[in-house]
Amino acid sequence: NHSLSLSMFLVAMCFVYFAKAFQGSYMKSSVTQIERRFDIPSSLIGFIDGSFEIGNLLVIAFVSYFGAKLHRPRLIGAGCLIMAMGSFITMAPHFFQGPYKYETTISHFPASNGTEGILPCLTIGSLTHDNEIPTVEIQAECEKAASSSLWLYVFLGNMLRGIGETPVMPLGLSYLDDFSREENTALYMALIQTVGIMGPMFGFMLGSFCAKIYVDIGAVDLDTITINHKDSRWVGAWWLGFLLTGGVMLLAGIPFWFLPKSLPKQGETETERTSNVLGGEQDCFISDNNKNSTAPNKPSPVSMAVLAKDFLPSLKKLFSNTVYLIIIITTIIQFNGFIGMITFQPKYMEQIYGLSASRTIFLIGISNLPSVAFGIVTGGFIIKFRLNVLGASKFCITVFVLAFSLMIVQYFLQCDNSQVPGLTVSYQGAPEVSYKQNALISSCNMGCSCSLRHWDPICASNGLTYASPCLAGCQTSTGVGKEMIFHNCTCIGESPLPYANMSAVLGQCPRKSDCDYRFKFYMAVTVIGAFFSACAATPGYIILLRSINPELKSLALGIHTLLVRTLGGIPPPVYFGALIDMTCLKWGTKQCGGRGACRIYDSGAFRNYFLGVIYGLFAVFFVLWGVLYNRLSHRENKRALKAQLKAPELDGNCVSTGNGNGSSAIIKCYESPEQETSI
Repeated sequence: NHSLSLSMFLVAMCFVYFAKAFQGSYMKSSVTQIERRFDIPSSLIGFIDGSFEIGNLLVIAFVSYFGAKLHRPRLIGAGCLIMAMGSFITMAPHFFQGPYKYETTISHFPASNGTEGILPCLTIGSLTHDNEIPTVEIQAECEKAASSSLWLYVFLGNMLRGIGETPVMPLGLSYLDDFSREENTALYMALIQTVGIMGPMFGFMLGSFCAKIYVDIGAVDLDTITINHKDSRWVGAWWLGFLLTGGVMLLAGIPFWFLPKSLPKQGETETERTSNVLGGEQDCFISDNNKNSTAPNKPSPVSMAVLAKDFLPSLKKLFSNTVYLIIIITTIIQFNGFIGMITFQPKYMEQIYGLSASRTIFLIGISNLPSVAFGIVTGGFIIKFRLNVLGASKFCITVFVLAFSLMIVQYFLQCDNSQVPGLTVSYQGAPEVSYKQNALISSCNMGCSCSLRHWDPICASNGLTYASPCLAGCQTSTGVGKEMIFHNCTCIGESPLPYANMSAVLGQCPRKSDCDYRFKFYMAVTVIGAFFSACAATPGYIILLRSINPELKSLALGIHTLLVRTLGGIPPPVYFGALIDMTCLKWGTKQCGGRGACRIYDSGAFRNYFLGVIYGLFAVFFVLWGVLYNRLSHRENKRALKAQLKAPELDGNCVSTGNGNGSSAIIKCYESPEQETSI
């Protein structure tokens, strides 16, 4: 039953879109955990995140073109298998690495049984020799033992996911568009994307759950750990989610192995089907009377050499389409902003509003993503009743302007920096951002011989967060593990801020109460903005599909995806990450002494760089949309003129002469230089 096969394909496409979005969003939600586990900067984690697009780059042009001539459903099934393998390879480093050792100065102190014990503020010597630089041989041996280069497995696994994902969009959507009614295509695409958007919801919720579980769960005694999931040194069980997402992707690929290579057009009657068959046979007899005709349902095999020979002419024809080129450039700019934002939005929320990684991921999953799903459905229904390309363009521009307006509002929803003496405030409590390590030294801790490299925050009763117990001038401590309390901290008394006592507890201090109010407003703005942006998803696809020749549909979608993934997906995480690294106030320290992951950022500079780049990309995006609308308007006017003249066979080289009001105008159309037709 051909109708049943199309329904099966639609269901299978919905599930595979869910699975790949589930897998991809979990990777996005794990970025912070992977960054901390391998002690790498944001620019490098951005490069690892971009390896997915690198995988696409390797094969998408050939898959899109040759895949359209081959068995499209089975190619999608093979891609699902490769994506599942990518997930399993990504999680592999966890089993090769030893237990996670977070940086801390507390582990150097002798154990205490609850009474006064350790001396954080040492008067002789120091915990770490800051000036001591290990030799190249010692550092190389240390890094090998620490397995610091195992992030390459994450890079490789993510790249395999990109390779496997390649056939899904160009081959799946072109297959659906080929065999469904034209008026149903937009609704089917909206349905697929709506089910697909459920994947990120579950992916981010799984990421939030795994972020709260300690990375070495079952292998270490959690009572001995002095940090919790709110600490910037905490690493969740990032590897656990890849096991689940890989299994889901394996299941998603199974139905495609049992679907046919082609189907009759949806809604085509048996009479029309027979007529098409007879017409095809008649054409065969006319073209060659001396040869027997080939059955239409058994086409002669096409060699790869013939396909390859036709590839370059098809590519040239495709890139001669100006509208198609403008759509590609516009989408690249849009993706630069979108990929950069979605990659580092959890970190932005952590640093600006003082939230834990697990909470930011959870909130994105349960608030932003449902609004995106609702926006896609809304856009799909609107475009179903308004298939005109110009109408779709006007709709897209309108919702993008609304989304950008809400993005500007985000700039004014800023919280103050976390108050850390020597980094964001002075030891006297005055606002003073410093990127120099020497600023951590003050008269209250000058005699303590503290390490300036380590990040071991404690929260004092005056509301300030000190970089370590030693830098707070603490003399004694009581308790063990997470319950440790530090006493007689001389720097607390130096601050003019009111304080209850000279004690401090482990962890950073919470933000001010007004920050929570601003965060709620920020979430409302981002949810509404995500809805408006998503409304343009389906109309954008329709504009693309209606702007290309039908026989070049698969190639056009493939090249579009190739360029967008390459130029819109690979660079943004890298340059966004590099800019974010420039705002780091305190870098962590690796086991071998090198610079690790950032522990705290200057939130004001973070906001300026992060939102500033997005605003700049939006400005270019609107200019390109203006050019695109102008070209689409010109093309639609040309088509309307052809329809009015009822001369679709003409080349469209028509010239109007007269007074311009239509009463005495003469329209002249030229089919060739030798022939002129006056109408």
